[in-house]
Amino acid sequence: EEFAGSDESSMAANNTSAYNCRAVAGGASWSQHAYGRAIDVNPLVNPFVSAAGVRPPEGHRYLVRSAEVPGLLIAASPLVRAFATAGWTWGGTWKSSKDYQHFSASGR
Repeated sequence: EEFAGSDESSMAANNTSAYNCRAVAGGASWSQHAYGRAIDVNPLVNPFVSAAGVRPPEGHRYLVRSAEVPGLLIAASPLVRAFATAGWTWGGTWKSSKDYQHFSASGR
């Protein structure tokens, strides 16, 4: 409610979020967040990176992944390992894009 469902506003505020009844970014189908099967953690320091760019744009400075940055996730992070143990997929392992903030039960 605080961000009026705006994923962009939520990410710019580095807001960790889960449920958000919205479509997939750039698409028409429902996001895994709309089903409560995904969470985005510290999106400013863990941006979404694709051929189209970096979201949020301010996350560009965190493209060099370093465990020295508080809240920045890497494969060895305890949170990444905990979600993997629970059977959830981390967007940092995706092939064509990287969604460092994203964890989901479905892998999408």
